[in-house]
Amino acid sequence: MALSPMSGLQIAVVAMTVGLNALDGFDVLAISFASPGIAREWGIDRAALGVVLSMELLGMGLGSMFLGGVADKVGRRRTLLGCLAVMTVGMSMATQATGVYDLSVWRVFTGLGIGGMLAAINAVVAEFSNERHRGLNVSLMAVGYPIGAVIGGTIAASLLKQGDWRLVFRFGALATAAFIPLVLWLVPESVSWLCQQPSRGALGKVNRILARMGFAAVDGLPEISTAARRKSVADIFSPQLARVTVLITMAYFLHITTFYFILKWVPKIVVDMGFTPSSAAGVLVWANVGGAAGGAVLGLSARRLGLKNLTMSVMVISTLMLALFGRGQATLPQLSLMCAVAGFFTNAGVVGVYGILAQAFPTHVRATATGFAIGIGRAGAFLSPIIAGYLFSRGFGLEFVAVAMGAGSLAAAVCLWQMPFRPQAMS
Repeated sequence: MALSPMSGLQIAVVAMTVGLNALDGFDVLAISFASPGIAREWGIDRAALGVVLSMELLGMGLGSMFLGGVADKVGRRRTLLGCLAVMTVGMSMATQATGVYDLSVWRVFTGLGIGGMLAAINAVVAEFSNERHRGLNVSLMAVGYPIGAVIGGTIAASLLKQGDWRLVFRFGALATAAFIPLVLWLVPESVSWLCQQPSRGALGKVNRILARMGFAAVDGLPEISTAARRKSVADIFSPQLARVTVLITMAYFLHITTFYFILKWVPKIVVDMGFTPSSAAGVLVWANVGGAAGGAVLGLSARRLGLKNLTMSVMVISTLMLALFGRGQATLPQLSLMCAVAGFFTNAGVVGVYGILAQAFPTHVRATATGFAIGIGRAGAFLSPIIAGYLFSRGFGLEFVAVAMGAGSLAAAVCLWQMPFRPQAMS
């Protein structure tokens, strides 16, 4: 399967992971789209708004760390379905919030589902891809995030014209719920994961999935050695993997602080410049248009230029782009262009990290390692809006704040430079 051309089902599964990550892109940014209306309705200042903006990121970090391990234990498909259900409930209940506290609770709850889904889909796309297209498919999955933000942002801009920020969450809940039957129909369990399970009936499940893919049945599953049976999700801290785990996690943590400064604060910054909330959502859409383009370019270029070196390069450029963004722009088109360029490089860095995570760890810890890195990394995302909000509240201007937040990407590039990278097999 690793060397064969991809079947229609494999392509459909990859497309589904793109869609799921697009859903993630909208769900995470829903609070950003709604933030100007929330601040106006409830009369909260920038510091309090920064806390609200971070709540689903806290939940996302917890969900990634704990549910990534669940995906390695109970399977990718079950984890995806459970996470979608959690996200649907969280988005629905956010529409009932009457203050900062209850909205924060439901954003944490939503983040739990998003974090678990992120860990699972990174494993799914790697394990359903053939060897030739694996790197590209992981990049395409990651590009789903800004695509979802672009499509969702366009819809959000239209909904916000009606003046009610809760409409953004209602749309998100409906879109999330619609993916549950699609996953049930289109996404079988990962063959790579099933081959690691000694349970009775695994062979029959594998052959049914292979038949759906158009591949011949197998007479038996690969024999699992005694050493392999002793493998556990704790192996991400084994002598062979610990250095990789620590450095990729640090790189993700540092770069994501830069990435989320753009995503979380652009709408508020644009509104404070005198533009309307719907215009602010439009600028954020352009940041994600640039992000989608950056992720696609990285995916197409990584095979030729080398994934690790290319990811380090775009992280360094991200730091420079944030410094330029901080100098300010006078018109809405200039703001949109600057955010698009910054989004191009910051999201390319995120896509590169996802690609490294998918290739650097073996099957039995792939979702666990991804979940751990994302979980710890999203602590950086959680802190990013809070730190920026604190700096703004202390009187620092946009130029200083942008440079300070952009430094995370430079530090992330240094971590990757120190990290050994040897792509692992999917079996």
